Amino acid sequence: MTAPAATAIATRDLKKRYGAQVALAGLDLEVPTGVVYGFLGPNGAGKTTTMRLLTGLIRPDSGSISLLGRDFRAAPDHVLYDVGALIEAPSLYPHLSARDNLVVFGATGKRVSGARIDELLDLVGLRDRARDRVSHYSMGMKQRLGIAVAMLNDPSLLLLDEPANGLDPGGIVALRDTMKALAASGKTVLISSHILPEVQQMADIVGIVAAGRLVTQGPLDQLLASQALVRVRVRPDEVAAAMPLLAGLAGDGRVQVADAAAGWLSARIAADRAADVNRTLATAGIYASGLEAGSDLESLFLELTAPPVPPPALARPGATPGWNGGGAA
Repeated sequence: MTAPAATAIATRDLKKRYGAQVALAGLDLEVPTGVVYGFLGPNGAGKTTTMRLLTGLIRPDSGSISLLGRDFRAAPDHVLYDVGALIEAPSLYPHLSARDNLVVFGATGKRVSGARIDELLDLVGLRDRARDRVSHYSMGMKQRLGIAVAMLNDPSLLLLDEPANGLDPGGIVALRDTMKALAASGKTVLISSHILPEVQQMADIVGIVAAGRLVTQGPLDQLLASQALVRVRVRPDEVAAAMPLLAGLAGDGRVQVADAAAGWLSARIAADRAADVNRTLATAGIYASGLEAGSDLESLFLELTAPPVPPPALARPGATPGWNGGGAA
């Protein structure tokens, strides 16, 4: 028996354009075997394009893809037998039942037993509705069935695009537990999702893309530890004055306006220096009305993908404050 590859997915300088629109500008992914990998990015960052490339639905303009240690270009059909995928909305037969959908999809690849179909219906919580037509299903139920279809052939690699879409809280928890159990058994799960708190609880490794490029990748706990942030709220008209004070504490760290209208700033400062932030601002006559220390996946994501926000201009004497803290429009 061949030993599993150490890397489940590897892309090198992967590029894809749609006319003048650049979807991927040289993507380098490295997904180890046996992990839940959170694949994150804002809308239009190239996530769905990447997943469509990984499943052979479209072809790259240039670059290479390796799946499960095999060159995807050399034998795509053979490689895809070991890959399950749910990309965008699940494609199902609405006039058929859930069970019959699984039977039909199972006939297109490796032989799938009735016991495997029962196992999957149990796993996604559809056993009691297995003989109902899919046209009568809610969006969340269709999503559950789509996940079952992706898992039919017991794949070594599972690619899921927004798998929690339409699921209720109980379904999201069950999804999380299932994905973690699959990774613990040696399988690899790549999940693209906008539900960042859920990804934080589920993922072992995270890759964040923006504008078709990878901006960071690594074990989630290490990324969060290296991106310690302090968020501080001041009066909106004090934001410009507070920024250089925070920059002095951050050193080479980054200071950003997180929400100019509300007066929120974020700075790359260790959480144990939050008191220094408060003291420095107060010495300058700026009194923080909110102070949050530490980092989470959402803060990390926003810091790495949000476009730079210039500090608001100081209002001219006598001017009426506008939306950006300057004169009236």
